[in-house]
Amino acid sequence: MVHESVFRTQDLPAADRFEAWVQRMGRTHAPMQLSSDRAADYDGCQRAIALGDVTVWPATFDPLVFRRTPKLIRASDPEVYHLSLLLKGEGAASWGSSRQAVYTMNDFHISSSSRAFDIHTGADPVTIVGLEIPRAQVPLPGRHADQVMGRRIAATDGIGALLAQFLRGIAADTSVYRPSDGPRLATVVADLVSAAFAHALDADLSLPPESQDRTLVLRVKAFVRHHLADPELTPATVAAAHHISRSHLYRLFQAEGLTVASYIRDQRLEHARRELLDPARSATPIHAVAVRWGFPRAAEFTRAFRTAYGIPPSELRAREHPGPGAPGDAPPTDRGRLANDTPPGFGASW
Repeated sequence: MVHESVFRTQDLPAADRFEAWVQRMGRTHAPMQLSSDRAADYDGCQRAIALGDVTVWPATFDPLVFRRTPKLIRASDPEVYHLSLLLKGEGAASWGSSRQAVYTMNDFHISSSSRAFDIHTGADPVTIVGLEIPRAQVPLPGRHADQVMGRRIAATDGIGALLAQFLRGIAADTSVYRPSDGPRLATVVADLVSAAFAHALDADLSLPPESQDRTLVLRVKAFVRHHLADPELTPATVAAAHHISRSHLYRLFQAEGLTVASYIRDQRLEHARRELLDPARSATPIHAVAVRWGFPRAAEFTRAFRTAYGIPPSELRAREHPGPGAPGDAPPTDRGRLANDTPPGFGASW
């Protein structure tokens, strides 16, 4: 597991909570002046997840005003960019009188420890996934990257959605990662942040080619996961959707030790497996699950599933949901026929 620490103000006496939160925020990003109308009994909780030099920090906290002043910058500047994915609540930021921005749910707020700012959250507690990344890890000219301050980057589409999905995934469960995964995850974060900045500035050509390729792979994978149910999803359609040649697509996946077809198949099988294990879907016939995830032929689905997981799908469901059998499944004595029989509508091969 990557290193993670948790801080809760509720673990401290009420009189100490706000000052402890101020210190925690100063160590997380940079020294700041903080104020709150809830300072007398402040409620805040933060998890800090270390990925090499990058820190991801999910947090929920009471209303707050953050101020980073020129004096504080001169005294201490870790030279990091901060991004906040706002999941609940609202906020506003200003960088002097020339630039201001308002943020609502599913927006990214972006600031820099090297620039003075004022940030005000709304009247209710906010929930964010924060990110601290060294400026040196964002391979864009500083004068360009700094122009992103105050721009709205939505987390609902495009590169912003990919970055949000990645951060949410890390925040949701760190147990699946080894400590050695931290630096590799930090590289992915840096690529996505760089791509999001470049997109906001319409300056994609300033990204190094390797960053462009890694970002494109993430976009392709997100596209595949979104279209798994389409039986016409093939390497050719994936390449066409991203305006690249199939040979270019193959090279991108070869760099990750994958093939496009195997990635599509494995994602389909994994989604089908999850649905078969879901008690709420136990009444769904297995052939319907197969069709939903892009396997229009029962025999092909059963063979692929057995190869991937060592047992046929009917046996997996029977183990997870023992009993007389879920409605719509073949009875135990008929399980062997499932791999050979083709129900109506299973004519075309994927």
